[in-house]
Amino acid sequence: MKLPVLRDDRLTLGHVVLATLMGAIGVLATFDAWQDIYLIARNDEEYSHIFIVPLVAVFLVWVRRIRLRHCKPSGRIIGPFVVAVGWFFNSLGFYSGVQSFWHGGAVLVVVGCMLSVLGKNVIFRFFPAFAVLIFLVPAPARIRLAVAGPLQNWTASITQRLLEAGGVVNTEVNGNALTINGHAVLVAEACNGLRMVFSLIMVGFAFCFAMPLKNFVRVLILLASPLAAIFCNVVRVIPTIWMYGYEPDYAPTFHTYAGWAMLPLAFGMLYGLIKTLQWAMIPVNEYTLASQ
Repeated sequence: MKLPVLRDDRLTLGHVVLATLMGAIGVLATFDAWQDIYLIARNDEEYSHIFIVPLVAVFLVWVRRIRLRHCKPSGRIIGPFVVAVGWFFNSLGFYSGVQSFWHGGAVLVVVGCMLSVLGKNVIFRFFPAFAVLIFLVPAPARIRLAVAGPLQNWTASITQRLLEAGGVVNTEVNGNALTINGHAVLVAEACNGLRMVFSLIMVGFAFCFAMPLKNFVRVLILLASPLAAIFCNVVRVIPTIWMYGYEPDYAPTFHTYAGWAMLPLAFGMLYGLIKTLQWAMIPVNEYTLASQ
């Protein structure tokens, strides 16, 4: 079997393969932290968005793959430097009990190992793929709770008003609890939209950096992502609340699958936003597409 050729003038498949192997070594070196990230994502659905982060990163690299031909593997010294910084934060987080440092340091170690092969130029040419890796780090509890409380109350209030406005059922709202058909349904963390916020921000991030959009349009999409998350969460919670009141045996399963179904809905909303701007003759693309 012929080994891939490594060139000095541009990145090749050989560099990508070797960088992947180096990244795997980085994972092994910080395996405890990565195992903890996996267990958190598997056991707490509020962090289940972590599983799609690698897919989004690979997608953002794939849509920019042509840049590999113009990316010289120079400045590799940045790799060991990033590894050292990551190892410092990983160790600091482990011994001081700061979970975000422990996890974030592990991510930096893996990134540094890959940069030791790819060089510094990939950071600038593939920056969105590196930036999305921040979502691999589970949000600290204080941040999660600060976001969860308002989302619970807003979701409960909006859902109750929409249900009654539609004349579907009579409900009562008390804080973050809804009473429907005599059953008290808590809009707890499973329904507060936190998972939707993180997931849909990633969808928006992937959408705006996968297309040749102007920077102001990208900022608009990123700012609209949390609002889209709240909207999609309300769309999901309305039938979920109804099922908890009338079909409680099927409600948990419906809630889980309905959450993932919101991702294509959000993608369609963002695509509709771009089409609306184009219809209004607002220039949204960095350059004219062949399909226009």
